[in-house]
Amino acid sequence: MGALTDIRVYLTQGHACGYWPDRQARDLVLDPQDPALGAVYESALMLGFRRSGRHVYRPHCPSCNACLPIRLPVAGFRPDRGQRRTAARNRDLVLSVAPARRTDEHFELYARYLAARHPDSPMADPAESEFEQFLIGDWSPTRFFELREKGRLLAVAVTDVTPNALSAVYTFFEPTAIRRGLGTMAILAQIEWAKATARPHLYLGFWLKGHPKMDYKRRFRPLERLWNGHWIAFDETHA
Repeated sequence: MGALTDIRVYLTQGHACGYWPDRQARDLVLDPQDPALGAVYESALMLGFRRSGRHVYRPHCPSCNACLPIRLPVAGFRPDRGQRRTAARNRDLVLSVAPARRTDEHFELYARYLAARHPDSPMADPAESEFEQFLIGDWSPTRFFELREKGRLLAVAVTDVTPNALSAVYTFFEPTAIRRGLGTMAILAQIEWAKATARPHLYLGFWLKGHPKMDYKRRFRPLERLWNGHWIAFDETHA
């Protein structure tokens, strides 16, 4: 595993926050041109970074610390009642782990998902090139965790696979299959695969207190959050 001292880190200019539109954000970004990026990636995850495309970043905002890096120690995970019901509803699905390559099947599902989730956004009509730019890094250890019903692709969890962890990058799924709870099911599948392959942690990106799109993450316990350089038990009352 490489060390972050081997790579340059840049601080971006201020930009619109992707979570709170009324706030400005800045990020620390590892040099995307550095050939050591793949070697240091797992160390970066341990320090609260995550990946988008070929960029590895961490929020570094001067007046806000709302983004808390979180991870799940998978050995201790016990599904709650709702998660058990989701697993039961989806017991007919088959999980396969595929190389991270765009196919027509992947892109069509991705486009349907974005059109349903972000109908009034430019994201609703993605170009094929944007699929790779957002989800796949040319250096990244990415796999597509596919959930299928009798061969039909229903969900893809874009997942980075490192020697000691998984990192959940993004999930897209069939928007008409709302009752299945495919977003939750994708995380359950990642947890089980991490357990089966002896990877202790699943990184879940950032949690933001009070943000409706992040609320689902706190249901996966026992969570840990990064605080002052150390991973500690997650306690949302002190977030």
